[in-house]
This record gives sequence, C-alpha cells and structure tokens, in this order.
Amino acid sequence: MRERPASGEDLPAGEEERLWRRAADADERARERLVRHYLPFAEMLARRYHTAREPHEDLEQVARMGLVKAVARFEPERGVPFKGFAAPTILGELKRHFRDRVWMVRVPRSIQEGIAEIEAATTGLAAELQRMPSVREIAARVGREETEVLEILEANQRRRPSSIDRTVRGDDGDAAPAAELIGGEDDGFELVEGRLAIERELPHLDERERRVIALRFAADMTQSQIAAEIGCSQMQVSRILRRALDKLRERAAG
Repeated sequence: MRERPASGEDLPAGEEERLWRRAADADERARERLVRHYLPFAEMLARRYHTAREPHEDLEQVARMGLVKAVARFEPERGVPFKGFAAPTILGELKRHFRDRVWMVRVPRSIQEGIAEIEAATTGLAAELQRMPSVREIAARVGREETEVLEILEANQRRRPSSIDRTVRGDDGDAAPAAELIGGEDDGFELVEGRLAIERELPHLDERERRVIALRFAADMTQSQIAAEIGCSQMQVSRILRRALDKLRERAAG
C-alpha cells in the first residue's frame, strides 16, 4: 500500500500569496507547501470516480500528480483562482488514467466518462430511493436518453474480459469452468466439402435445375413451396431435383 501523505496544510492569512511568489521562482519548498494545502481539493476530485472499480488510493495518487503539475504551471498574475485552473488538469489526469491503464477493452472516451457519471448517479439514487434505480430514473438524473444510458451500462459490463477460469452454472444448475463452454464441434463443418463440390459443378446444370437446387438447399424451401415459386407441380420439382442431384453425383464421381 502506498504511503498516504499528510492531510491538507492550513496556511495563515497572506501566506499563500507569499508562497505563490516563491513558487514562481521555482522554490520547491514553497510548491510543496502549496501542494499540501490543496491536497483535500485533489482528493475530493478523485472521489468523483470512486465507483469506477479502481482502488481509491490509486485514484488519489493520480489526482495528486495532477495537482503537482497544476502548482508548477499556475501563474497567479493572470487573476484566475487556483482551483479553477487546477481542476481541469487534475480531472484530465484521472481520465487519462482510466483511458490508458484501467481499460482493457478500448471504447470511446465519451462512454468512459459516461460510466463514471452514471455510476455516481446510480449510487446517489440508490441511497435516496433505498432501492436500485431504473434506467429511466438514471437517465433523468444525468440528463441523457434512456437508450444512451443502456449503451453505457452495456459497455461497462463488457469493458473487461472475463476469465475462462471463472465458474459458471448451466441451465441444469451444474457448475463448471467457463473454458468448458467455449467452442465445440460445428456440425456444419462436415457439409463444407460437399457444398464446395456442389458449387463447382452448378455451372454444368441448366438454369431451371440451378434454381431448384438453390431454392431447396440455400433457401431451405419445401418442394411444394418451390413448385409455387417456379409455377409447376410438386412432382415436376421432385423430378428436376432428382435429375440435378444425379448429374452432380456423376460429375463428382467422375
């Protein structure tokens, strides 16, 4: 576990202004005191992401790094409050952390940011309602469309690959490693060679025979459906189909 720095340092009136002047001259001790002074602010920003399944201590560490950068870059003479200047820098470091280190499956940045927003809204609503909120309630809280919330929730579930060593339960209630459910024999493999042979020989059939073969085996139509489709009797379809298959067998055997 990382060593946790001391909590924020209170500064006497006028001391902060003096420290900023020294920090502008690259005084490291002054910068260090300013960082300690604003630590609670950085940690407060890190807490916005505490529901994002990342250790809070790691998020605080990232936020502190952002704070150090903000202190080094801040120019008091511009008249901008330090917190207003530092917040985008700290939040940028937190978002970059999630984008570059946490996510194993890449998704758009807007989805990543939406997950943190929706998780925070879900936590707040659950505390208020004393139950898990509906998608409609979450959408109303964050000001998004329900379909967008559903998309973000789905992305959140899929953002990390699942271990094939995890235990899953089948429909019969029996537990087994997920690896046992991955893959399996495909019955269609046995038909591939035959299908390829048929496709090679189809040009040797006449147009009507090719059409009947296609309707029967590609479109999976019955002989009566084929008869209605091409305008003949079912018996004629049967004869055409038998003749075409005999041709294909003869060519395949030859």
